[in-house]
Amino acid sequence: MALTVTDLHKMYRAGEKIAMTSCYDASFGTLCDEAGVEILLVGDSVGMVVQGRDSTLAVSLDDIIYHTECVARGSRKALIVGDLPFGAYQASPVQAFDSAARLMAAGAHMVKAEGGEAMAETVKFLVDRGIPVMGHLGLTPQAVHQLGGFRVQGKTDAAGERIIREAKLLEQAGAASIVLECVPSRLGKAVTEAIGIPTIGIGGGPDCSGQILILHDMLDIYPGKKARFVKNYMQQAGSVQAALAAFVKDVKDGTFPEPKHCFN
Repeated sequence: MALTVTDLHKMYRAGEKIAMTSCYDASFGTLCDEAGVEILLVGDSVGMVVQGRDSTLAVSLDDIIYHTECVARGSRKALIVGDLPFGAYQASPVQAFDSAARLMAAGAHMVKAEGGEAMAETVKFLVDRGIPVMGHLGLTPQAVHQLGGFRVQGKTDAAGERIIREAKLLEQAGAASIVLECVPSRLGKAVTEAIGIPTIGIGGGPDCSGQILILHDMLDIYPGKKARFVKNYMQQAGSVQAALAAFVKDVKDGTFPEPKHCFN
C-alpha cells in the first residue's frame, strides 16, 4: 500500500527525514520505490528535463495527467504528488478543484500548488473537498518572469518574514506539507520551526523535514546547467538503483545537503 498523508505526518513527528524526488514514468516509479523514496513528484519540471523547454510555463494539465498515470503504474509504495501546472489553478478555487480532481483520478495522492497568501483560499477549498495539498514557497518557477529569473528568495529580513507568514497561512488553510525552494538555510530552518507540517527543501537548507531533487539532475541526465543545490549521485554509483539508494541514505542521515549545496 502506498504511503499516506497520515504516514508522512507520523514520520515528521518522529523526526525522520523524508526523501522525495521528481518522477515522470513507470520505470523510474518502480526504481524509486525499490530505493525507498517516499514521495514522487510528477512535476512541471518535466517541461525542462523531458520536453526541452526553457521553463515550466508551457506544461499543460494533460501533460501532468499523462505522466501521473505512467508513474502510478510503476509505483506501489510512494506517495505520488501531481503538480498543478501554470494556468490550471490560479483563476479560481473551482478551476483548481477541477484540475486537482483530474490529477487524483490519474493516480495522484496529493497535488502541489505554488504560491503563498494568494493561494490560501484555494488550498482550503481543495482540502475541504478531500484533496491533500502540498504548498510551494520561495522560488516558485511558474512566477519566474515576475521574480526576474531563477534567483534565491527570502534574502532580506522583510522577504523572509513574508515567507514565514505565508507558510503559516498555508498550514492554517490545511496544507499537508510545503516545498521550500532556493531560500537561505537560516530561513529554511525558521520556516520549519514556525509551522507544524513537514517542509521539503530543494535548496532550502539542512534543517528542512525532508529533501527533494529533480531525478534528471541527480542522475546527471539533464545536459543543462545544474543548480547549486544539486548533487550528482551517479558520479560515485555503479547503477541508477545505487544512486537513488545513496540519495535516500544521505537524506535520512543528514549527509545531504552539504554546506556547498545551500544558500547563505
